[in-house]
Amino acid sequence: MVQLSKRLQSVADLAGHCGTMADVGTDHGYIPVYLVSNQKAKKAIALDVNPGPLLRAREHIMQYGLEGKIEARLSDGCLALEPGEADVIVVAGMGGALMQRILAQGAGAARAAKRLVLQPQSELAAFRKFLFQDGYQIMAEDMVFEDGKYYPIIVSSYQGEWPEGCGRASLAQRHIEGQADLTLSYKFGPLLLAQKHPVLRQFLQRQRQQKQKILVQLQKNSKKDDTIRAAELAQELKDIDSALRFF
Repeated sequence: MVQLSKRLQSVADLAGHCGTMADVGTDHGYIPVYLVSNQKAKKAIALDVNPGPLLRAREHIMQYGLEGKIEARLSDGCLALEPGEADVIVVAGMGGALMQRILAQGAGAARAAKRLVLQPQSELAAFRKFLFQDGYQIMAEDMVFEDGKYYPIIVSSYQGEWPEGCGRASLAQRHIEGQADLTLSYKFGPLLLAQKHPVLRQFLQRQRQQKQKILVQLQKNSKKDDTIRAAELAQELKDIDSALRFF
């Protein structure tokens, strides 16, 4: 039986049942092997830009006797994936800027998929903003805490071109539940806020403590002019307090 980490298990759960799934940046191929071996995906395509990880994925696929159901394919992002070839695409464990490039360069496949399961490691606000502005809707979110780190996971799908006369910000706002403003939604996740996710609350509380400590230290440091950084921290704390009011 394939055992996944807490983070990858959440990603796999959000992928759900599907015909064909594609895992971009597959590394060892854990998610395709898990989904196919548990009959949640009929078949899968494991994609990676580097031959080394792809070799490890092939070895893992062979270990479970799934060569006929999982194809390992060398690919830079989604570029080796045809539009409509996979109804679920997983992109997990990368920086937000890299994931944005992958979705933009492989827009044909990404937009044709019924569901994208995305787990950005950084630049979360910019990545969520990209999704909204590029015509994607956030359908579900989860957040897990594992080995001292917080991992948000986003389920998204492409909703088509922007209606004429509808501003991007206003359309994005209609995708947001819980009446969070766009800044909070981009930073912390519209559905995580709306569902009062307990792991998000823990994250916010920890961030608040850490940033308050840093701000106090800056205020004590009279040798340097840290006015700009102090103002940034004050705004970050204000946003965190606004987010915590959802709880």
